[in-house]
Amino acid sequence: MAWPWSSDLFPWITSFFAVLLFFKFLLKFKNASSKSKQLPPGPPGWPIIGNMLDLGEVPHQTLQNLQTKYGPVIWLRLGAINTMVVQSAEAAAELFKKCDLPFADRKVPDSLTALDYYQGSVAIGHYGDYWRKLRRICTTEFLVHKRINASIALRQKCIDNLIEWIKQDAEKERKNGGSGEIELDRFLFVTAFNVIGNLMLSRDVMDAKLEKASEFFDLFLVFMEWTGKPNLADFLPFLKWFDPQRIRRNSEKYLERLLEIAGGIVKDRIKEKQSGVEKKTHDFLDALLDDEGDHNAQGPDKLTEKNITIVLLEMFFGGTETTSSTIEWGMSQLLRNPDSMKKLQDEIDRVVGRDRKVVESDLNNLPYLQATVKEILRLNPVFPMLLPRNSMQDTEFMGYVVPKNTQIFVNAWAIHRDPASWVDPLSFKPERFLDSDIDYKGQHFELLPFGSGRRTCIGLTLGHRMVCLTLASLVQAFDWSLKKGIKPESLDMSEKVGLTMRKMVPLKVIPTPRE
Repeated sequence: MAWPWSSDLFPWITSFFAVLLFFKFLLKFKNASSKSKQLPPGPPGWPIIGNMLDLGEVPHQTLQNLQTKYGPVIWLRLGAINTMVVQSAEAAAELFKKCDLPFADRKVPDSLTALDYYQGSVAIGHYGDYWRKLRRICTTEFLVHKRINASIALRQKCIDNLIEWIKQDAEKERKNGGSGEIELDRFLFVTAFNVIGNLMLSRDVMDAKLEKASEFFDLFLVFMEWTGKPNLADFLPFLKWFDPQRIRRNSEKYLERLLEIAGGIVKDRIKEKQSGVEKKTHDFLDALLDDEGDHNAQGPDKLTEKNITIVLLEMFFGGTETTSSTIEWGMSQLLRNPDSMKKLQDEIDRVVGRDRKVVESDLNNLPYLQATVKEILRLNPVFPMLLPRNSMQDTEFMGYVVPKNTQIFVNAWAIHRDPASWVDPLSFKPERFLDSDIDYKGQHFELLPFGSGRRTCIGLTLGHRMVCLTLASLVQAFDWSLKKGIKPESLDMSEKVGLTMRKMVPLKVIPTPRE
């Protein structure tokens, strides 16, 4: 019986098996070397691709399942990238308390190397003098409590617009013979977008009627879609030059136009400042330009016009998707748990009443609201594995040796569901936080939605206020229900993982004004 290939193919087949054997030998050698270096335990990997197939479609869930076999610290080889995953509060405490500095660098996705975006970024920029300077400006000028308090009226205006948009859209849908059902996520996204616009530029950046999105908004959405796609070039660096999925090229195309638009805003503000025209408000863009105009600043840490434009974009990226997704997850959880929705609504009616709108000064007097938001952040962290860190040197960690240039994930999603830290961890129970001092600010390592240490999310305070105020306003203004035939417990809560964790199926819901 003849073999099912011709003799012409035989040399190619033998070469193929020879290569496989060679890589198998290298893998054994590497595993032996790994043991001598006392790397954390982890599943064996395939030649070339390593553990890439072990991640599945929802990596944070898959990795949590591996914890049973390998423990709270897991070692993976994702293509050519050494990776360590931390999945318990104890391990996270060790990382942020003892190894925060050597692990303070970032792994930069290939899509965000387009047009050197990462070099001007505070979120994914490499750790160094420029990054420290940029973070200082962001925390002292943009996100300091004084400036956030001074912008209360701007946020309230955006929330008022949100409530009005929802009323109008639901009424329009009813007049067209529908049930009044709306898709909530687009309203939340535009609201968050305008909040950032007001803080950065002292004005709305989106059309209030939601009928025509600006070019900036459209480009923004497409760019985020491309940068959130899984990219083989991130795991197999030799593919970066080829860019086989065209992710970097497409990211660059949309980023270039975004930078043109944002750059135009920056140039206009520079001309305005040079003309001597006095502004009534001093916003974040003014603060950045004040630093750019500091002629004493020299060297690579000088804030250039291009980097100011990148920071401007990044504030929209960081403050829009995270806030809107968190609120959408929160409303979904409350719809699945009507008792919690009623308790929250009753608290707001009792403390605020029905004759006025809930405002930011009310938030500290609403303990069930605060507990509800903490529970939302626990079960649905928008960055389920935070943003990946990168080790700057060989580092000892919990008895292991973590080599330089190791990618480090903190699986907050798994930590937030760890039975060792939480009673009945899979259930939505805001009550667990009513008599608890556990907070989300990075000092309680069982709850890390914003991270901890040097790379803590700089938008923590603003983001929390926006989530609390928006959620309270939605619950106060409307009674919420699902379309007839959909039971609360059957509401789809599946996850779509990209740059952030979003709902796979956008939330559709019926708002009824409480008037």
